[in-house]
Amino acid sequence: MVPSDAHIPRHRRHSLFGGGAGDIEVSFEFFPPTTEKMEGILWSSIENLVPMKPRFVSVTYGAGGSTRERTHNTLKRLLNETDLTPAAHLTCVGASQAEVDEVISSYAEIGVKHIVALRGDPEDAERGFAPHPQGYQNSTELVSALSRRGNFDISVGCYPEGHPEASSALKDVEYLKAKIDAGASRAITQFFFEPDNYFRFLDLCGAAGIDVPIVPGILPVTNFKQLKSFAARCGASVPDWMAEIFEGLDDRPKTRSLVAATLAAEQCRRLYDGGVREFHFYTLNRSELTYGICHMLGLRPGDVAASASGLSQDQVA
Repeated sequence: MVPSDAHIPRHRRHSLFGGGAGDIEVSFEFFPPTTEKMEGILWSSIENLVPMKPRFVSVTYGAGGSTRERTHNTLKRLLNETDLTPAAHLTCVGASQAEVDEVISSYAEIGVKHIVALRGDPEDAERGFAPHPQGYQNSTELVSALSRRGNFDISVGCYPEGHPEASSALKDVEYLKAKIDAGASRAITQFFFEPDNYFRFLDLCGAAGIDVPIVPGILPVTNFKQLKSFAARCGASVPDWMAEIFEGLDDRPKTRSLVAATLAAEQCRRLYDGGVREFHFYTLNRSELTYGICHMLGLRPGDVAASASGLSQDQVA
């Protein structure tokens, strides 16, 4: 188990860390747009983040394939109009094996090489997860199916504070180990805010024999009330000190953004001090916070222009 890949993509630059952080890599998560306005925001955000030269960008996939067509269209546009490496989310909840296999084939046909394999959240959270009678029973089976095809780089999810349905932290790590053994080459964490939780999780993973990169998922806070609701559903804790810091900023979006960027950059600094060199950002289809944090980490566009990616101004919706 390692915190992130030991890949050095660019020369060292001065950063928030003082000595430079040229050994850092990043990746970004986006979700498919639901309206024409949101599509414009998404592609503007992608254009803004292209110069950060992400290792890959992932596109989410709704429960039961509810965003299947929009996810597919977003992936095709990334492949056709940019030099970015898209990673397609794939879930098995609410779908038969045949339906999931059809999605896998459609990804392969358009040139997707990287898949983020997830069980997926049930559409009815109160009833909990129930496998489709003809479906893959869990994400381990999904990873195995992808691995048998032999042509995908497979990432999976993991939970530094434990999956909400896990009976214990050790059982949760055992399940992660099963996904790695099935063929996953990387795990991306659910968002968290206390680096100590991540490092404790790494210790558990190491003791279980997990030796793939465990990439921390970083969520810059754009809406604190929304964050608390989301965190309650996915098993992530929100420290009391964060509530105190964001108190009174609901009507001050610019100040809130400054505070959010500072907190996320400090979180990354502490992770970097612990050996982390790769970060995955949940962008929520907004670029400015993520761009600012990457800048503080020492990443710079340099001579790389957005147009060099193949994404020109007239291609942005």
